[in-house]
Amino acid sequence: MKYLWFILIAAILLGCGGPEPRRPIKAKTSSFFKESVERSKELLAAEEKIIAEIIAKDSFHDYNQSASGSWYFYEALNENAQYKPQPDDLVTITYNILSLTNDTIYSAEEIGVVQYKVDKQELFTGLRNSIKLLKEKETATFLYPSSLAYGYHGDNNRIGVNVPIKSTISILKIEKQKDSLE
Repeated sequence: MKYLWFILIAAILLGCGGPEPRRPIKAKTSSFFKESVERSKELLAAEEKIIAEIIAKDSFHDYNQSASGSWYFYEALNENAQYKPQPDDLVTITYNILSLTNDTIYSAEEIGVVQYKVDKQELFTGLRNSIKLLKEKETATFLYPSSLAYGYHGDNNRIGVNVPIKSTISILKIEKQKDSLE
């Protein structure tokens, strides 16, 4: 009988394990993210091809490529100015938004004159980067892939999902921040 109690107690002690965690029904993998990255790369390549075709057909303008990935040409240069907007400067601008086929999405009159504190206010990515390339009294037209425009979300109004755009930007005035006055 002693042995029976000993075996019973040993069986109870060995049989009691800690709580076993529940396993997920479906293990997540990174394949979704890899597929998303591939789709984004393909979309960007297709948009860059369209932009390259537009540039190739336009023999009238000399295009530059910005470090951020947009292409632009100057419509009005200001050779006398040297200063380009820096963070915290207040810049007065006008701009429009067109499709790559030159259909007006938002006219400059509709948008109006905009005062923008550099790097402190929300504008679409391409516009924020482009403002820093221009000097006072300069105008340039920029071509943006959708990733620099309104991206996969659009603007919830007239600009749809993944739409590359064109924009003509004019800097009317730059008010330097006090620290950048030299």
